[in-house]
Amino acid sequence: MNIARDGLARSVQVRLTPDTRPIIVFDALCVLCSANARFVLRHDRAGRFRLASAQGEVGGALCETFHFDARVPDSIFLVDGDTALRDSDAVLAIASGLGWPWRALAAFAVVPRMVRDGLYRWIARNRYRLFGRLESCTVLDPAYADRIL
Repeated sequence: MNIARDGLARSVQVRLTPDTRPIIVFDALCVLCSANARFVLRHDRAGRFRLASAQGEVGGALCETFHFDARVPDSIFLVDGDTALRDSDAVLAIASGLGWPWRALAAFAVVPRMVRDGLYRWIARNRYRLFGRLESCTVLDPAYADRIL
């Protein structure tokens, strides 16, 4: 690891250490992913989740840590401590954390992961074509500044 990256990792670690809430890492250039991030912020009344764009400093460091390509993020992922969930597992965990009625979506966990992830990956591969791509990263509502990394 080079010195610049090591320094980044330390600054990210210092920034994350006091707060142990799970972090959702999303593609801030994707219209669908950005809409999902806004949805989570609005419906997470307990403030359980924090968000980081894969293109940002914290999100990029988390992508590197968990071996995701931040340049072409192909999945949302949820970092909780030293564990990262991706694809449909991340979506279901996020829905569960939002409370009712969104928690009911966790019932889809009975669908085999291969089927859930197949559908998720098809949408992820086609998300720019289906929903669009932003020219610059989404700027989320400053009212949620304490939850945006």
